[in-house]
Amino acid sequence: MGLISFLGFTLLVAGIAWWSTKSTDESSADGYFLAGRSLTAGVIAGSLLLTNLSTEQIVGLNGQAYTEGILVMAWETLAAMAMVVTAIFLLPRYLKGGITTVPQFLERRYDTFTKSLTSALFLSGYVVVLLPIVLYSGAVAFSAMFNLPELMGVSKTTSLWICVWGIGIIGSIYAVFGGLKAVAVSDTINAIGLLIGGLMIPIFGLMYIGDGSISEGVSILVRTNPEKFNSIGGETASVPFATIFTGMMLVQLFYWGTNQAIIQRALGAKNLEEGQKGLLLASFLKILGPLIVVLPGVIAWHIFEGQLEVADEAYPKLVAKVLPASLVGFFAAVLFGAILSSFNSALNSSVTLFGVDIYKEYFNKEADGKQIVKAGKIFGIGLAILAMFIAPKIADAPDGLFGYLQEINGCYSIPIFTIIVVGYLTKYVPALAAKVAMGLGVVLYSISQFLLKPRMAEAAVAKAKAAGITDVAQLADIEKLAYPHFLHVMAILFILNVLIMLVIGLIKPRKEAYEQVYTEQVDITPWKLVNQVGMLITLIVIAIYIFFAN
Repeated sequence: MGLISFLGFTLLVAGIAWWSTKSTDESSADGYFLAGRSLTAGVIAGSLLLTNLSTEQIVGLNGQAYTEGILVMAWETLAAMAMVVTAIFLLPRYLKGGITTVPQFLERRYDTFTKSLTSALFLSGYVVVLLPIVLYSGAVAFSAMFNLPELMGVSKTTSLWICVWGIGIIGSIYAVFGGLKAVAVSDTINAIGLLIGGLMIPIFGLMYIGDGSISEGVSILVRTNPEKFNSIGGETASVPFATIFTGMMLVQLFYWGTNQAIIQRALGAKNLEEGQKGLLLASFLKILGPLIVVLPGVIAWHIFEGQLEVADEAYPKLVAKVLPASLVGFFAAVLFGAILSSFNSALNSSVTLFGVDIYKEYFNKEADGKQIVKAGKIFGIGLAILAMFIAPKIADAPDGLFGYLQEINGCYSIPIFTIIVVGYLTKYVPALAAKVAMGLGVVLYSISQFLLKPRMAEAAVAKAKAAGITDVAQLADIEKLAYPHFLHVMAILFILNVLIMLVIGLIKPRKEAYEQVYTEQVDITPWKLVNQVGMLITLIVIAIYIFFAN
């Protein structure tokens, strides 16, 4: 029964996606990369949520919540504020400029090499980090949660390879052959399934705790685990409270406002009003995200009495513990959709970046829309195959790889965000400043996090041991406090790079002031309630933090 419901829901999503996209002209660049600029608010919101939400969050963030409590909700709730900023300030500029990729704006503002460098950084991040990790984490979660090695009578390694290639092949079909609209439509349907399936886990978990009563379950959970319901993280937490005002908002603004894999959904809006509605709807739903990616971790802490050896096992074990057998197939399909979404969305954006920003620029300047799409598809197929070969090898990587995912992304996220911000807010800062900032941003962050930090942490621990400190937990805290949190480092380097760009702009300014060229690709009349709704969402986020502050 479970297998039938899994296959049924998965095939339903594929069928609806095919039916919805068969009339879209995907032989053109706009049709393939931006869904013919036809996406409406609901589709944009659903696609944004599913592009973001995958096993890294569902399993990883619940694992952190199992250990630390709801303070890790910062990764979800603060995203809502970043989407508000994107809707009000960034999206109008993007749509007015008629851009297909964020690097296209950088070409107009700076020069072609800056655009190519940015695209290369995006692609390197997708190829080396995002695509393989999405495949690997999804395969591990899916295989472990539903005990596939035993079900299929194969080893864990074989099960991992089967899951990786299954997810990769199906995701590639959506992303490479279907274009953005197929990805966005399938994301929307899966978003509905994920909201239903994801909410089932905390509901059944609370009922389990409360002996059939959700309200009693909440009461017992809060009463017996008050330390888990504190929104303020201390200095040794994974998200110290101070980082909310430094690097956290920079990371959120980069991700929701400039990351091609995310913003491409809003760039495909039929008009500015629909794009803003989509972003704000997604931001409101993002506030509810902790119910799916944080609360189950706290419930697991209570049910398993904090005895799990591996925190990332909290969510899979909770599902196995509380979910009725009759619903396992549906939940499997929902989880599969979430895994698939992150993979095919990142792959589609990679195809877009290569086709528009690299192939046309360096391989065939005279290429028309059909040629660009064809080249992008070939590149996408190769990229997908490469990611599917790399993903299983992650099992041999050092422990803690997933914990450093956000930290690794800082190598390219902050440099790109810096030149975009300066590009929009100034008129005379030259292309030279952008190149210097990009280079320095990558080099300085890499030196900081992968050279200085390990050495200082090692020295601090050695000094503590020499002083007679042997407690493992105390030594772990000393190691964490030996060097500034990576989010603080991001903020420091952001300010430094901005200042460097401004100084270069003063010394060697552009000859002519930059003026953004406005196109008429879509109607850019803003939604009349965008400011009011944006303010309401911001106040809700602040109220949540105040309510849970201890």
